[in-house]
Amino acid sequence: MKTMQHIDKIKRLTVTALFCAAAFVLSKTVQIAGIGGFLTFDVKDAVITVAAMLFGPFTGVIISFVVALLEMAWGSGTGHWGAIMNFTSSAVFACVASGVYRYLPKWKKTVGGAWGGIGLAIVTTVITMLGLNLLITPLYTGLSTGGVAAMILPLLLPFNAIKYVMNGALVMILYKPLASALRRSGFLPRSSAAKEPYFNRTTLAIFLICAVVSVICVYLLLAVFGGQFHWFKA
Repeated sequence: MKTMQHIDKIKRLTVTALFCAAAFVLSKTVQIAGIGGFLTFDVKDAVITVAAMLFGPFTGVIISFVVALLEMAWGSGTGHWGAIMNFTSSAVFACVASGVYRYLPKWKKTVGGAWGGIGLAIVTTVITMLGLNLLITPLYTGLSTGGVAAMILPLLLPFNAIKYVMNGALVMILYKPLASALRRSGFLPRSSAAKEPYFNRTTLAIFLICAVVSVICVYLLLAVFGGQFHWFKA
């Protein structure tokens, strides 16, 4: 029994490290930068949230913390203030989404629970980040609190809404293939859901809806808010 528990811990640490690496690499290789002149979108929150939905909110917090530190060490222009905002953004989104999905009795580990968790995570994280924008953004940009407040409706609110809607859509696209891959490789226990056909009408509908939502979000970030693709940021 102790040997099996030890093996499970090693598997959990290994998968957590892999998700940390994937989230960090994606944050530096796939970006839409220059949004509104200074905002950047990346997809790391989707990867972190998938990990949290698979292994629990605490795993999401750990990965969020590690990735924020790695981004700061890599040479983020916003320093420790940016690290605080990045950590909070990722952790709140991942914890709320995974908390509803994994623990809310009515929706526990169901498609409805996933949608409900992501919806609540979008609202919660948008509100949280607008508050942090008012508190922290003036500390590293030189803008006044009033100046930041003036940007909420035309820029910060729509940007954050688009950011988390797109990350939520990506979570729904990525969750099932990643869960299936981890089950096949022995990093997750097999469940009754694993016996169901991978491609069914529900899976296909979710994929198509989320793919369309993602395309719309990318269009808005590029065409409306002036962002540009950055495939690698040194």
